Amino acid sequence: MFRNHALRSALLAMSLLMAACGGPAAQPTAVPPPPTAPATSAPATVAPAATTTARPTVAPTASAAPTEVPPTGFPIVLDEMQQGVVGHLYYTDRERVLTLTTIAGFSWFRQQIHWRDMEGPTPGDYKWGDLDAIVADTHARGVKLLISIVRSPSFYNPTNGLPEDPKMMGNFVEALVKRYGKQIPAYEIWNEQNLAHETGGRITLDDAGKYVELLIECFTRIKAIDPSIIVLAGAPSSTGVTDPAIAVADEEYYRAMYDYRDGVIKDFFDAQAVHPGGAANPTKTLWPDNPSNTQGWNDDETFYFRHVENVRRFMVEEGVGDHQIWITEYGWATRNETPGYEFGNQVSLEQQSAYIIDAMQLAREGYVDENGKPWIGVMFLWNMNFAVLWGAQNQPLHEQASFGILGPDWQPRLSFLAIQSYLATLKD
Repeated sequence: MFRNHALRSALLAMSLLMAACGGPAAQPTAVPPPPTAPATSAPATVAPAATTTARPTVAPTASAAPTEVPPTGFPIVLDEMQQGVVGHLYYTDRERVLTLTTIAGFSWFRQQIHWRDMEGPTPGDYKWGDLDAIVADTHARGVKLLISIVRSPSFYNPTNGLPEDPKMMGNFVEALVKRYGKQIPAYEIWNEQNLAHETGGRITLDDAGKYVELLIECFTRIKAIDPSIIVLAGAPSSTGVTDPAIAVADEEYYRAMYDYRDGVIKDFFDAQAVHPGGAANPTKTLWPDNPSNTQGWNDDETFYFRHVENVRRFMVEEGVGDHQIWITEYGWATRNETPGYEFGNQVSLEQQSAYIIDAMQLAREGYVDENGKPWIGVMFLWNMNFAVLWGAQNQPLHEQASFGILGPDWQPRLSFLAIQSYLATLKD
C-alpha cells in the first residue's frame, strides 16, 4: 500500500508498472493477435508526489499554428448529460457487445484507435481495416461513437508519441472525417498526454504547448469539414506526480494548456476530457475534507472520483468554464492480480456497483452550473468487455478485466444490472 514514508520507492515501482491509462508497460495486447489491432487502455492511478505550487510559463513552439475564427455554435454544449461506456469492438463478437451496450442503456461508446496501425508503411497510406465495420455497426445500432486517437506512426515520431509535425495528425483526422462523416460524431485528440508513456518516454511542462498545437491543427481540420462534430481536448491522467520519466501533475498540465499563447486553446476544443480516479474510495469522499478510510491510495485528491470538481474549478479560473467536461474514463477495479492495482482488492462487486451508480447520480444531480445546466456532457464508464478479452487469454484477474461490468464468460456483473435498472428509470 502507498504510504507517504514509502512514496519514492512506490513511484519507482509505478514508473515501471504503469502505462497510459492502462496498466503495466509490458503487457499483452487487450485482444489476441493480429498485431495490427488497435488496443484500448485502462485507467491507471499514479501516486502523487509533493505538491508543486509554482506555475511555470510554457513557451510557444516554433511552428505555432495560426488562430482561426471559431465555428458558429462553438463550443458545442449538450443540453442533458448522457451516459456512455468504454469498450473494445475489434476482434470480438461486436454484435454481442453492441447489443449489451444498448440493453444496459448506454447511448455512447468510446473506442480507442492506434494511429500507427492505420497509416503506413509510408505516409498517407491509410488502412482502415475493421474500423469501417465498427463505425457502420455502431451507427446502425443508434449508438453514438467517440473515437480516441493515440500513438503516432514511427515515421512521425520514433517513439510513437505526439507527432513532431501536427499537420501529419491533421491529415489523418481529415481523412477520418471525410470517410465517416457524422457516423463518428466526436473525436478525442490523444489520451493522458501528461504521462511520459503516452508521449514517447519523457514528459515536461513544455509538452503542454506542443499538445495545444496538435489540438489546434486537428480541431481546425475537423471543423472545416463538419462544424457539428465534437472535438475533445484529451484527458490528462489524474496524478500529483511531476517527474520527467513518469508524468506532469494534472493541475500543472491543465493550467499550462490554458495559459499557453495567452489562452489560444479556448477557441479550439468543444469539451475537456477528464479521467477522475477512484482507487478504492467511495464516490462521495474527497481528500482532504472528506477522505476515505481505505488502506492506501487515499491521501491525495487525484485518487478520488470527485477530483473532477477540482478540474471544473481549474477550468472556470482559467476562463474556459463555458466548455463542458466529458468524463471519458471512470470506474472502480475489483479483485485482481496486477501489481499497482492492489487497491481493487478492497472493492467488492457490490461496492463497485454502488460506487458507479453514486457517480452517475452525483453527476446528474450535482454537477450543474448556476443556471441549472449540466457541466458534464457525457460520462463513459471504464469498461464493458475487457474481462471477456482477458479471459480469452487466460488472465481473468487482470486489472483491466476487474474494472469490467461483464465477466470473462460474458455474464453481467452486479454493476451491469444496477446500471441497466438505473438508466431505465431515467427514461420512464
